[in-house]
Amino acid sequence: MRFLPLVSSREEASRWRAFPDLELLWEGGAGTEWATAVRGGQAVHGLHFRPQEWKAGLLEEVMEALRPGLGTDFLVLPADPPATRWGLSGFLGTLETLLEATAGRGLRLALRAAPGRVPRLLDILREVRGDAVGFCWDETVGESLEAIADRLHCAVGRPGMDARPLQHWGYRWNMAIPGKDPELLLSQVQALRSVHPAVLFPAEMPATALGRPVVEDPEVSLGRPWRGELPG
Repeated sequence: MRFLPLVSSREEASRWRAFPDLELLWEGGAGTEWATAVRGGQAVHGLHFRPQEWKAGLLEEVMEALRPGLGTDFLVLPADPPATRWGLSGFLGTLETLLEATAGRGLRLALRAAPGRVPRLLDILREVRGDAVGFCWDETVGESLEAIADRLHCAVGRPGMDARPLQHWGYRWNMAIPGKDPELLLSQVQALRSVHPAVLFPAEMPATALGRPVVEDPEVSLGRPWRGELPG
């Protein structure tokens, strides 16, 4: 699991140079400055949006966030399934438009469900065959984790969290930790990394890793690019 800072897009990118990888909570602001940081080698892996109604305003905000060209992997969208037929129609229409607008950009959509609302969101996605839409985990998911374990794109945690439930279900990707102070967040992230070390591929491990002998796992199969079998 890789722990990254989650910071406001209004933060000065220069304050976060110590983190080559991070995620942004989109609140407008200095998109151009973050784009310059990305061109300089920093990576923005996720764009998180504030809770709001699934209407034209959300679409406009997403397109504004994509305009600077941050090269993000995931769009994380808070979602509370609507209670009315008209609300459901608006939700699905906005979701369809987002999928169309992001098609071909290498982006994936992740819903961050309101507390207790994962089952209903899953039902909605199954009804419309929304298999391309995934989820963003946070600690309010609770017992619903098993139901979405195979479609988790990203996650949001906190300092001192216990990530073992996620690891139990095979989650090995990014965990965003919100913060505003780079120095404090760096120490918090380092503490999490010491408890939950990142996954190491057998071929890339040193003679010993984390103080234990390295034993290759015969069930681990690396793809062609990892084996150096690239075309040409």
